[in-house]
Amino acid sequence: MTQRVYLIILLLCLRLMYPLVTGVFMDKLASKKLCADDDCVYTISLVRAEEDYNAPDCRFINIKKGQLIYVYSKLVKEKESGEFWAGSVYGEQYEDHMGTVGYFPSSLVSEQHVYQEANKTVPTT
Repeated sequence: MTQRVYLIILLLCLRLMYPLVTGVFMDKLASKKLCADDDCVYTISLVRAEEDYNAPDCRFINIKKGQLIYVYSKLVKEKESGEFWAGSVYGEQYEDHMGTVGYFPSSLVSEQHVYQEANKTVPTT
């Protein structure tokens, strides 16, 4: 009897873990991005957030009004998608977020300093 109960519990646990094992499908934001280099590791610009932004999923970063963000790539807008940039937050106030790279809407930031032009078109993965 107890073996049967253990088997049922095991099967239930495996079924609950199925989404974790298979992953969650997320729509691709764009098929191309603009970068300063082929690997998109060089900083394009420094921007300041004009509004707060709460990330809808793990691809995005939370930003707070006034926060500085280093921009590494700019997605090429497709169809009806918004224009998103990829960057990481910067500043002592936000140390727990430093080094976290993610997307954010370009409409919520203003460029403070351009380091180099984003003239390399790179496919997104």
